[in-house]
Amino acid sequence: MNGHVVGMVLCALATGIGALPVLFFRRISHRRMDILLAYTAGVMVAASTYGLIPASLKLTNLYVLFFSVLIGALLLSLLEQFVPHVDLQHERMGVTLPKESLTLVMAMAFHNVPEGLSVGASFASGSDNLGVIVSLSIGLQNAPEGFLVALFLVNQGVSRRIALLVATLTGLIEMSAAFLGYHLASFAVSLVPYGLAFAAGAMLFIVYKELIPETHGHGYERSATFAFIIGLLSMIGVVEWFR
Repeated sequence: MNGHVVGMVLCALATGIGALPVLFFRRISHRRMDILLAYTAGVMVAASTYGLIPASLKLTNLYVLFFSVLIGALLLSLLEQFVPHVDLQHERMGVTLPKESLTLVMAMAFHNVPEGLSVGASFASGSDNLGVIVSLSIGLQNAPEGFLVALFLVNQGVSRRIALLVATLTGLIEMSAAFLGYHLASFAVSLVPYGLAFAAGAMLFIVYKELIPETHGHGYERSATFAFIIGLLSMIGVVEWFR
């Protein structure tokens, strides 16, 4: 049990750890912003397609996978429709800021719930291997997610420390869901493949709808493209290293 608790806590805290770099950025140029966002997008795509989707597919069939991925993307699309979209057109630190809206922050927090349930239920399933794989896949993509949330808030004019705190709190939502999933394992275990695929669909929606367009509007498309590929490969490398 103690090892499971440590795994769930570390997985959730990865969000706050990933947000730490915002404390040290003093000036973020367009080029650097595009590279960072593209690298993060690559990590998230790899986490979805190389970690979450295969883990889900091992536990269920293609029909459940397709349904859950599409539901994850659809719910975030609906969320975007009902949450006011705040475009950041003003300039700060010599750079026109990205157009991410409040939808991004809410989406990150929203899809942390099924992620947390999946982590907790996978540890409680009796298969330590499943718990490690699921928590590792989700934890590794939590870090760039935390960075995105914090960077978005800093760009809005929120202090760096408050941005770090908010990003960490989105991870604590996942931690609460993980403990709930662990204690409701008899029910939640059956939801693990749905939760994993849902999280993958949500991440893929964010990447294609928000991140990739943002990295291709300032003239640094080539640098952003290579950053995306490097992010994808680095995530695959990390997952393979821990297997």
